[in-house]
Amino acid sequence: MRYDLAIIGGGPAGYTAAERAAKGGLKTLLIEKNALGGVCLNEGCIPTKTLLYSAKVLHHIQTASKYAVSGMAEGLDLGKVIARKGKIIRKLTAGIRSRLTEAGVEMVTAEATVTGRQADGTIHITAGEVQYEAAHLLLCTGSETFIPPIPGVEQTDYWTNRDALQNKEIPASLVVIGGGVIGMEFASFFNSIGTEVHVVEMMPEILNGIDPELAATLRAHYEKEGVKFYLGHKVTAVRNGAVTIEFEGETKDIEGERILMSVGRRPVLSGFEQLGLELAGRGVKTNEKMQTSIPNVYAAGDITGFSLLAHTAVREAEVAVDQILGITDETMSYRAVPGVVYTNPEVAGVGETEESLRKAGRAYTVRRLPMAFSGRFVAENEQGNGECKLLLDEENRLVGAHLIGNPAGELIVTAAMAIENGMTDKQIERVIFPHPTVGEILKETLAGG
Repeated sequence: MRYDLAIIGGGPAGYTAAERAAKGGLKTLLIEKNALGGVCLNEGCIPTKTLLYSAKVLHHIQTASKYAVSGMAEGLDLGKVIARKGKIIRKLTAGIRSRLTEAGVEMVTAEATVTGRQADGTIHITAGEVQYEAAHLLLCTGSETFIPPIPGVEQTDYWTNRDALQNKEIPASLVVIGGGVIGMEFASFFNSIGTEVHVVEMMPEILNGIDPELAATLRAHYEKEGVKFYLGHKVTAVRNGAVTIEFEGETKDIEGERILMSVGRRPVLSGFEQLGLELAGRGVKTNEKMQTSIPNVYAAGDITGFSLLAHTAVREAEVAVDQILGITDETMSYRAVPGVVYTNPEVAGVGETEESLRKAGRAYTVRRLPMAFSGRFVAENEQGNGECKLLLDEENRLVGAHLIGNPAGELIVTAAMAIENGMTDKQIERVIFPHPTVGEILKETLAGG
C-alpha cells in the first residue's frame, strides 16, 4: 500500500492534483471523507450558481416587457430548483470520478489521519482502518464555515450556506449576518424570489476586498430592490426569529424568519497535527512551490488560508504536482487571481486595487468608462448600469481591473491574462476584439477612459 503521492481532500485542489499526478506517471492515492468535489461542487460554487441562474431567469421573465416581449412568471418553485441542483451535482461528480478512474487514481472514501513520518521521509496515513504509505503528501483539506461566538448562537436554529442550499421553502424574511461574497450572493437570490432581506455587515461597506466604489454601486442597486443594509453594525446577540445589532452605542432587533451565518470560512487544520507543520496566519505556510515546512509535504487550496477560491486551489495543485514530477521551473503566482461576485449584476476584479497600490506607495492612473459604452451591453441590459475601471502603473502596464455589470465574471479572465503577462495599454489595444461584444469595454476603456 505504498504510493508516490497521497492526497488528502477531494475538492478542486485534490482532484486536479490527483489526475495530473496519475497522468504524469505517479502512483496516486486520493482520500476524501465526504463527497468527491469538496465544498465547491457539493455545497458552494456550483450549487449556489445553480440557484442564482434560476433567479436570473425569473428576473428576465419578470422584466421581459422592457425588451418588447410579453411574458409572465408567477414565481419560482424552490423545491424543483433544489432538485435540479442535486441533478447537476451528481452529473459533475460522476464526470470527475470517471476522469480520475481513467487516469488510474485510486480513490478512498474515509477520514484520513497522518500518523507519522519516517527518517527517509515516508508518510504514514490511516484511512478507514487501513494503513497507507506515501513518498509525498499533498494536503487539500479545504475550509469550513466559521461561526462566531455570538451570545445565543448555540440555542439558535440558524442557517449556514449548506442549510440554505437544502431549503425547499421560501422564507418570508431573512437576516444575513455578513456582507461578503457568500452573504451577498444569497441576499441576491432570496431578494429575487420575494424574500424580505436584511444584511448586517461590521465593515463600512459590503464585499471587503472588492473595489469599494463597485461594492457601493452594487449595494445601491440592491437597496433599490428592497434589501436593507446595516453597515458598521455589530451583532451582539441572536435568537430564533431575531438578530440584535449595535451601532454607535444604540441597539435594536432585526426580525427575520431565518438567519443566515455568513461571516467567512477558516482552513481545516485537523488530521495532520503529527507533522507539526509551520503555520502562517490562519493557514499552513507554503513556499512558491507549494511546499510546507516539510519538503515532501505540500499544501494547496483553502488550507493555506491565502486565497479561499476554487480556481486558486486548482493552480496551486498544478504547481505542487509539477514540483513532485520534477518540473521545477513552475512557481505559484498570485499576481492575477480573479474574484467574482455572482449577483445580478455581477461584480468582478483582478490584480491590484487603488487601496493596495496606495498602501504599497506605487504610482498609478485610473481609466474608467460606463458599461453603456458597449453597444451589446446596452442592447442586453435595458436601463442597466455598470462600470469598467482599469488601473495602470507608471509604464502603462495593466495591474488591476474591476467591473460591475453582466457578464463581468466572463470578461475578467481577459484582464487577468493581460495582468499576468505584464501587457501595456498599447499591447492590449492592438488585440482585435470581436464586435459587438461586452468585452470590447476593456479596449474602449484603455483607449478613451
